[in-house]
Amino acid sequence: MRALALIAAVLFSAQATAQSVVTSPAPERVAVTVYRDPDRGVTQLNLDWLGGYALVSETRRIRLPAGESDVRFEGVTSGIVPQSAILTGLGEAVLEKNRDARLLSPGALLDASLGERLHLRRTSKATGAVREQDAIVRATSDGIVVQTADGIEALRCTGLPESLTANQVPVGLSAKPTLSVRVRSPEAMERTVTLSYITNNFDWQANYVAELAPAGDKVSLFAWLTLANADETGLANAQTQAVAGRLNRQRVWVPAGEAKAINITCWPQGTTSDIPEAQPIQVVDAQEIMVTGYRAIAPAAPPPPPPAPERGGGDVIAEQERLGDVRLYRIPMEVTVAAKSQKQVAFLKQPAVKVESVYRLQPPPSEFESALERVLVTRNEVAKGLGMPLPSGGVVLFARLGDRRILLGEGSIDDHTIGEKVEIKLGEAPGIRARGAVIYSAAGNQQVVTITNDSPEARAVEIRLPLDARGPKLMKQDGGMLWRATVPANGTAELRYRLDR
Repeated sequence: MRALALIAAVLFSAQATAQSVVTSPAPERVAVTVYRDPDRGVTQLNLDWLGGYALVSETRRIRLPAGESDVRFEGVTSGIVPQSAILTGLGEAVLEKNRDARLLSPGALLDASLGERLHLRRTSKATGAVREQDAIVRATSDGIVVQTADGIEALRCTGLPESLTANQVPVGLSAKPTLSVRVRSPEAMERTVTLSYITNNFDWQANYVAELAPAGDKVSLFAWLTLANADETGLANAQTQAVAGRLNRQRVWVPAGEAKAINITCWPQGTTSDIPEAQPIQVVDAQEIMVTGYRAIAPAAPPPPPPAPERGGGDVIAEQERLGDVRLYRIPMEVTVAAKSQKQVAFLKQPAVKVESVYRLQPPPSEFESALERVLVTRNEVAKGLGMPLPSGGVVLFARLGDRRILLGEGSIDDHTIGEKVEIKLGEAPGIRARGAVIYSAAGNQQVVTITNDSPEARAVEIRLPLDARGPKLMKQDGGMLWRATVPANGTAELRYRLDR
């Protein structure tokens, strides 16, 4: 009788333990706000190294039993910063939070099954006959050692195709990144909760496409908001925003989840050549996981570049809002920010921005020969066709030749508020060059800069010099001395000045 009571107590304890784990497999709704890497500048996004971050807010429906429970929120991002997680909707029931870093993998599954009884299946290469038996995992540190009724042996060293099958996932392993929360509830209840957290592995940037008018005095400016998600977790149908501005935040590095591979060494027989290059975990059914050994998998190919911008009448335009001292761009529809990918949404269309083409040089105080940089200059005002905050990003400049677009150059735009001078730097300009010489004399050395223009049109040129430059044609501007001139078509212009040093 006492034995029956003990068995009943054990069964009741097991049921209570099973009921104390509540799993939320996925959120019902997701919202994400992406913040830029403040130190990236205008360099292109690199999915292998994103320095931005995001604020993710998930809405989930959970059922809690009475008493203490472990609530497992599966499907959070792998870059989650656990200490930033806030759970609302449960009052004071939350006791502690933990990020489960042990991810389900062949090696992790076998490590967690050490000393446990699994199912071993072998297939004869000669006859095709399948033999099945139980096996206990005895070692996993350097290969896999199992014990069967026939004795102790190293798995995969017989030369036969074989696999181990577990009936369930061991406690503590997750197939997806998981945040565990310990809660205490006075009674059984069903609640809608909101889980909010900061996560790494996100970033965004602006990508501008400009088309120069035939007269060269205006550009049609279009911009993409490019979101990047380097996390292994995608955010489906998310309410998505992006914030432009520099926030005071210290980077928190989060170690990646532990997903261990299997290393198999068979010596001296050397039959591991029969092992396929890669055999991932195979889900047999909801309660059965099959795992087999594999060699190291080659790293994934680098992600493709962002999709080529295409303009159309049905573009979704991100709406701009002010958020304190920063700007927020809200996408007016739910979008999927997929894992390991980029997403582009239009956020700016200005069809006629007035610009001036300037060819610029900052010469060294010695002899030289170099090209000039082409810069499109405007002001961020409504009168110039702008009048809105411009986040930094790359620019691609095109022109029309008949029905075709021709690439003229690529450059960048810095962050600009309303009213500021805007410069789009496009790199070296063909057809216009500068040559510098030094004329030595007892009265002081004189610098001579000669500009040649072999194009059929006149070019506006700016030479930027230090404050100690002296010459009759120089004026002070932007913390230095400036020389402006128009170089005629197929002609030259010359500047002479001295440096008071």
